[in-house]
Amino acid sequence: MVHDDDFDVRGEAEQASDGDLDRVLRPAQFEDFTGQRAAMDNLQVFVQAARQRGEALDHVLLHGPPGLGKTTLANIVANEMGVAIRTTSGPVLDKPGDL
Repeated sequence: MVHDDDFDVRGEAEQASDGDLDRVLRPAQFEDFTGQRAAMDNLQVFVQAARQRGEALDHVLLHGPPGLGKTTLANIVANEMGVAIRTTSGPVLDKPGDL
């Protein structure tokens, strides 16, 4: 008996490129990120300085319209610092204790 779970309609070549697609859509390192050059350069300096001091990076606030790469940059900063990240958005914050 064959189950749907055992069958993948994609070929091996397509499966191999899935990781590449993820890296392009959500890069994990500064060198893989395209755009926002000035912001990225500043963030790289902040991350490098924090690592050299052996300290945590102070809070970073990224703002702007949708589609600029704010969430991606936040994930890159966390990855470069070797820490986990928790993201939120303004509309879900009702009171100061939510932070």
